[in-house]
Amino acid sequence: MAGQALQINHLARGIATTILQGFNRHFEIFQRITAGARQRFEDADWQAVQLASRERIVLYDRRIKETIALVRDLYEIKEIDPELWREVKHCYMRMLLDHQQPELAETFYTSVFCRQFPRQYYTNNWIFIRSSISTEYIDSEETSYVAYYPHAIGLREAITRILDNAGFTLPFENLERDFRNMFRSIVQHYRGKAARKAQLNFQLSVIRHPFFRNKAAYIVGRMINGRDEIPFALPILNNEKGGLYIDALLLGEKQLSVVFSYSQAYFMMEHQVPSAVTSFLQKLLPRRNMSELYSAIGLHKQGKSAFYRDFLHHLKHSSDEFITAPGIRGMVMMVFTLPSYPYVFKIIKDKFAPQKEFTRQQVEEKYQLVKRHDRVGRMADMLEYSNVALPEERFDPDLLQELRDACASSISFDSGNIVFRHVYMERRMIPLNMFIETADDEILERVIEDYGNAIKQLAGANIFPGDFLYKNFGVTQLGRVVFYDYDEISYMTECNFRKIPPPRFPEDEFRSEPWYSVEPNDVFPEEFSTFLLSTPKIRKIFIKYHKDLLDSRYWKHKQENIQAGMYEDVFPYPQELRFKRKV
Repeated sequence: MAGQALQINHLARGIATTILQGFNRHFEIFQRITAGARQRFEDADWQAVQLASRERIVLYDRRIKETIALVRDLYEIKEIDPELWREVKHCYMRMLLDHQQPELAETFYTSVFCRQFPRQYYTNNWIFIRSSISTEYIDSEETSYVAYYPHAIGLREAITRILDNAGFTLPFENLERDFRNMFRSIVQHYRGKAARKAQLNFQLSVIRHPFFRNKAAYIVGRMINGRDEIPFALPILNNEKGGLYIDALLLGEKQLSVVFSYSQAYFMMEHQVPSAVTSFLQKLLPRRNMSELYSAIGLHKQGKSAFYRDFLHHLKHSSDEFITAPGIRGMVMMVFTLPSYPYVFKIIKDKFAPQKEFTRQQVEEKYQLVKRHDRVGRMADMLEYSNVALPEERFDPDLLQELRDACASSISFDSGNIVFRHVYMERRMIPLNMFIETADDEILERVIEDYGNAIKQLAGANIFPGDFLYKNFGVTQLGRVVFYDYDEISYMTECNFRKIPPPRFPEDEFRSEPWYSVEPNDVFPEEFSTFLLSTPKIRKIFIKYHKDLLDSRYWKHKQENIQAGMYEDVFPYPQELRFKRKV
């Protein structure tokens, strides 16, 4: 018996070592791609920015497959041995005691296990349902943030040092102008407030490395003055002529929340201890959970893990039922929600409406496209899970019957649970069609203008939504319009935008079928008004701001820009916050 136990322990250590080596290799490559963000930004190589973002997203699954193959080949693992894998987990935990990314390594281990073995082993005995190691105060060679004291060196010198420490090699095109703009913005922020708040007796705590995304870099930190803490960010842009400039000063949680929104693509921010960065960010953005913050810096698998732990905790400490989500029923997706939880759950139906001429696999590919693409703040991120077990008793009977009728191939029943083979989870928003029903005139104008802006910004990022109906867009807590129904999206470059030919004869206009040929990828922007602008009030607003969306020439011009390699500027903060810039 002692010999057998020793043999199991030796094998377990070997497997644990191989998995940890797989994670370390993954994180090394992740950091290498991330570290290149500064050079890509300074080179204004926006195509390389997009390619690096996609490469980093698919990196995790490649390393998981690679590690599974190694474990199987080296240790001849073909089926689960529960006793062995319990010991593997214990060995792995001991190896993480001095690790700088223990929570990420735990998630990696769980992925390796779950992709090999049955769902009945998805418990804390074999995987990390609960984290085993605290991530507080992990030592690293460099601190996650640096403190500056304007009362000792002056505000100007403090900001100069912040910019110097950001490590940019390109010069700023006009730093004197940028300083004036920032000082003016600070004065406006403090205007009318207590004098003590305007004193320079405070600390600036700044995250050591800038955050890079799309065409911008962000210096992120907080101002601490007694009990007052104000988060801030400095967006830095490249003029593409060999110089940088500060585009705005974002102050307060609300302004930073849009920058770190779940509808934005992932930042590239280099640091050896990601938990220290997310902990700092949560102090700036207390309404953002750790799941969203890990995802924000590109660690979306850790975001999924943190989210699922929070969800299981909420499920255990609540009693309300899952119900069908409010709004018009989807033709492709079955959508339900838990009223006490701010997310919706989306399941692909077995059969689609007749007008939806695509397959389940194509729908899954569309959602993967969104995951990999630059969402420019206009497409909600989604969390994708497999084999999710939820207690059957928590489902409203009508919803349960609808799931049986519409999604039978995607669900099964096991020990009082409904097991979902494949489920997407997204932040719950107010569907735009429901929002505009109760909006007053001022809010309606703002939201319809933003709806058109969302379409334009997606088009500039090479995304054609396909279905512009209001029910496919939602309004976030911050009042932004976001697209969330992806089954008909395509790349702009795949579309053929056409003007409707004039009728050959007067009676052509009364035919039930068009008098002109229509190919699968043909799009006629003139037709948008037919199903979007039937309400006079909405039509008036839309034409005021976005009449060009009804013209095929507008869409062709967008296509030409994309094909020419032009990447449009899309700012995740209001235009009025941008500094006036005279070179």
